[in-house]
Amino acid sequence: MLPLARWVMRGTPHAAGAAAAAALVPWLFWLSAAIASLVTLRRGLAPAMPVIIAAALPTGWWWTRGDSIPLATLLLVTLMAVVLRARRRWSETLIVGALAAAVMVQLGVFLPPGGVDPLLETLRQSSPEFARMLDELAAQGVSTERLATLLIGGITGLIVMLASVACLALARSWQAGLYNPGGFRSEFHGLRLTRRELLGLFAMAIVGGLVTWPALVFMSWVPLLIGGIALIHGLIGLKGMNGLWLVAFYALLLTTWPMILIVLLLGLVDTFADFRGRLARSQ
Repeated sequence: MLPLARWVMRGTPHAAGAAAAAALVPWLFWLSAAIASLVTLRRGLAPAMPVIIAAALPTGWWWTRGDSIPLATLLLVTLMAVVLRARRRWSETLIVGALAAAVMVQLGVFLPPGGVDPLLETLRQSSPEFARMLDELAAQGVSTERLATLLIGGITGLIVMLASVACLALARSWQAGLYNPGGFRSEFHGLRLTRRELLGLFAMAIVGGLVTWPALVFMSWVPLLIGGIALIHGLIGLKGMNGLWLVAFYALLLTTWPMILIVLLLGLVDTFADFRGRLARSQ
């Protein structure tokens, strides 16, 4: 896709047109967000505003149709691109993105336009087993509306956060391919949370539990997960292993919960152990 990125960076009209066209297609919103992110990373927020606005108009229309994911992804990836351009640290960028995504969830950005009640009623009528489960939860004192709101908003917000990280990584790889070959690889392989950043994530989760903002707890583990993924990439790169190892890794990551927990734990331990630094010194 590097030829597309090269064409986009020929000028603002090219980038704005491509971002708007991609945003009009329901399943290409990620491409629109990546284009806007690339221009933001390369030129800054102010020069990228025409491209962002061009992408925001179609995604805003999708919002009015009940799909908030495209516009939320665009806004979130733009915010993270601004932070990454200014700070040049993926860990800080991910933490800011997680906070922003949590705020979106708590504001109800990802809930259906009519709320969760019509959805619950539809599910009740279509599935007697689901209706019986809701009745059992209600008998136990659980608010089914609150539970549905938490699940729908939290899961959608998590998807938007991960999609935004993927769009930002794509844009950063384009930028490196055009102007700094190999830069993204070394940057991503070196992604590692500091102890202060890890404490910040723990504080974020604790505050979320105390003030009953579950979205803060949901999102606090995303930077750790990305840090663990970067660790695997870095170790495979340092050992010069075949790319099929990455294919197997992602296959396990996407299909098994234990693998996700292992990656989270590796990202946590790496903050103190610095596996890549130790391996590089030993070599």
